[in-house]
This record gives sequence, C-alpha cells and structure tokens, in this order.
Amino acid sequence: MMNNETVTETINNVGTITFDTPMMVSAIILVITFTAIFTEGIHHIHRTKIAMVGAATMVLGGQYFGFYNPEFAIEAIDWNVVFLLGSMMTIVAIMIPTGGFQAIAYWIAKFSRGRLFLLLVLMGTAVTVISLLLDNVTTVIIFGPLIVLICQALRVSPIPYLLAAALLSDTGGVATLVGDPPNLMIGSAAGIDFNTFFIHMGGIVFLAWVATLFGLKFLFRKELSVKPEIPDFKTTDVLNDKKTWYAALAVLTTMVVLFILHSSLNWEAWVVAALGLTVMLLITREASPDKYLAEAELSLLMFFVSLFVIIGGVEHSKFLQWIGQFVLPLVEKDMLVACLILMWVAAIMSAMIDNIPFTAAMIPIILGLEQQGVHVMPLWWALALGVGMGGNGTHLGSTANVFIVTLTERLAKRENDPSLAITPGVWFKKGTPVMILTLIVCSIVIWVFFDFYNGDPLGKLAH
Repeated sequence: MMNNETVTETINNVGTITFDTPMMVSAIILVITFTAIFTEGIHHIHRTKIAMVGAATMVLGGQYFGFYNPEFAIEAIDWNVVFLLGSMMTIVAIMIPTGGFQAIAYWIAKFSRGRLFLLLVLMGTAVTVISLLLDNVTTVIIFGPLIVLICQALRVSPIPYLLAAALLSDTGGVATLVGDPPNLMIGSAAGIDFNTFFIHMGGIVFLAWVATLFGLKFLFRKELSVKPEIPDFKTTDVLNDKKTWYAALAVLTTMVVLFILHSSLNWEAWVVAALGLTVMLLITREASPDKYLAEAELSLLMFFVSLFVIIGGVEHSKFLQWIGQFVLPLVEKDMLVACLILMWVAAIMSAMIDNIPFTAAMIPIILGLEQQGVHVMPLWWALALGVGMGGNGTHLGSTANVFIVTLTERLAKRENDPSLAITPGVWFKKGTPVMILTLIVCSIVIWVFFDFYNGDPLGKLAH
C-alpha cells in the first residue's frame, strides 16, 4: 500500500504529463468513432463497421505517429471476453432448438392461471435467472417471441411483459461476471473472479430487482388489472429433444460449479465456457458444428475486438493518463462521493448510448488511477452498477432493449396496431422511472455498506 508521500509524489508526476501529438491523434480517432457509434440511429451504419474502421485508423495512425502498431493491437484484445462470450452464444444456439425454453415459458403461463402480475413476476424471474448465466441479449432473444405468443393467447397487451423482460434481464445480468457483456470486460480488466463478483453484486442487484418488479406493478397497474382468457398451454408438445435439453442443463450446472472454482483451478472464465461448449458439441455429435457456430453473433464479437484495439491505441498514447490527472483529486478527496458520481454518470451515459462502448472507455481510466496508487476497487463496483442499471433508462441503453423495441415494431406493423410498439416515449414513461428507482436503491446500499465495497477482496493493497 502506498504511503501519503508516495501518493503525493505520484500526483506531482502525473501533473507533469503534457498534451502532445499522439494524444491528440488518438483522442480524435476515439471521439469520432464513438460519436459515430452513438449516432447509429441517425446514419444507419452498423456500429461494428464503424468500430472496425476506427480500429484500422487507430493502428495506421498510431504506427505513423509512433505510439501504436499491429503487435500492440493484438495484445490489446481481451481474448478472455471474446472467447467466453462466443462460447456461451454457441451453447445457447444448441439449446434453443430443443424446445426447452418454450416449455419453461408455457409452464409459467399455465401456472399463473390468468393472474397477470404473477405471470410478470414468474416470467421476470425466469428471465433473470437465465440472465445470471447467459448474457441479457441472448435471454431476451429467447423469451421475446415466446412472450408475444403467450400474450396473444391470453389476449392481453405484451408491452408490460416485453418491457419487464428487457428491464429485468438488464438488472439481473449485473449480478454475475457472465451475465452482461460490460461485466465480462470489467472482471477481465480488474482481475475479479466469478465468486467475488457475485458476492459484491448479488445482494444489491436483488434489492434493485425487487424494486423493479414493484415499480412495474405500479407503472402498469391498468394493464395488469385486465381479465385475460385462459387457454390450455401444453408444455409436453414443445420439448422436442429431451436428451439434448437435459444434457445441456447438466452441462450448465457443471459450468456454474466450475465458474465458482475457476480461480482455485487457475483457469480463466473462458476455459470453463470452452469446455462446456466442447461437451455440448460432443453430445450433439450427429449435427455439424457449423450449424451452431453460424448462430453466434460474430458481428458483436468483432465489435468487441475493434473496441479493444481502439482503446489500446488510446492507452499507448497516454491520453487516458492525461485525463486521469484531472480525476485523481476527486477520488483522493472523497472515494464515496466519487463512486456515487461515477455510478450516476455511467447510468446516464449508458441510457443515452449503449453501455458497452462507455464501459470500454472507462476501464483504462480506472486502470490508470490504479497505476497511480489509488485503491480503485469501489470504482469497479460503481461502474458495473451504473452501466447495468443505466441500460434500463432508454430504448438505446442496451442491446437487449434495442431487440425488444424492434420486436414490438415488427409486431405492430404485422398486426396493423401502433399501440403494440414500444416507442421512445413509452420507454421514457415506464423504463426511465425504473432506472432512477434502481439507482436510488443502489446509492443507498453503497452509502450504507461502503466499507464492504471499499474492501480489498483481491488482496492488491498488500502488495
């Protein structure tokens, strides 16, 4: 642990950093690329294409000005995140055709017996539990169409349930290392293992989850008071491959155990996911791997790779260290206030834009503070909570939200009923209050239990 004299010396040294040409070049590329990503809805150029152009420009510009090159770019890519996300996507692609997820959804609808808030709670619980292991985008892709089918059978509006699926998957995904792409990035960068992440995030996310449910009950009190029709949902008809489904559940259970033990085994999280995927491919040996690998979202993986390359260039130019010298005084003065500010700023920014690029931009800044002797562990928790809860703020806050909105727009067009679409206005009235409510809950918990979040679970202060 650094003493006061060392910290003071470090601050003075950081203060001597001057803005130079490499910083300017990397900053311009970063700003232009992220601005283009954030305004995707205006120019309609896919964010993956923009990120790839930005990454190529960063490598070429960095090589010309002498601060970056292709070798540094490869080293900047966090392959732990890429392999982990890709493996989990492929596992889901194997599970979806079995009909198991459909059977779960139909059982929930049958069990609720027309009690709409109970249906919302049960469906939200299922979405949340699955989001603990699978990323929230995958979860809503699975459950979104099923919710529409169930609501059409009940002859009720699907909007409360689709919005709940997005909000609760975003919220629930914050609890685990593998539940949300930003968590993967934060955990990998900070060296946080599965157990440590869940211990610190599980309780606070549960309270936010409960607040989300009751917030939705109040916001949709009119829609949830409707008397629905109660059709007969036959769960046995949709589970068409019991062998693969139950084998997949066994593999996922084993993976949970290995995720918990991965630090003791000296394995990265991606090793567990890759082993699980290997077993799943062996179980489905009759089918070609190409069938399932084609279902993985390669564009999302390329987006991550490109972001890592861009941020790597900014790091090598020392631009983020230059920014860090302005953040350092606030962090040194009052860490609790700094954490609360970071959480709310991260939430607001994630509500305005997708939380993945904002997370990518913040990680090296926090790492830079750590290199300057600051104990940054509470900042990691604040960032994870901010980008996770902030994703609920608008329809653009997370990729899961975008999928749900797109699904409702297609449904409204197909049924020729504009009221079935979740518009930005609808999301602002229903989703934004939920974001604010969860942030208030998280702020109170952080304030009351700050000593717990300010602890040193990784033992870094001892070195």
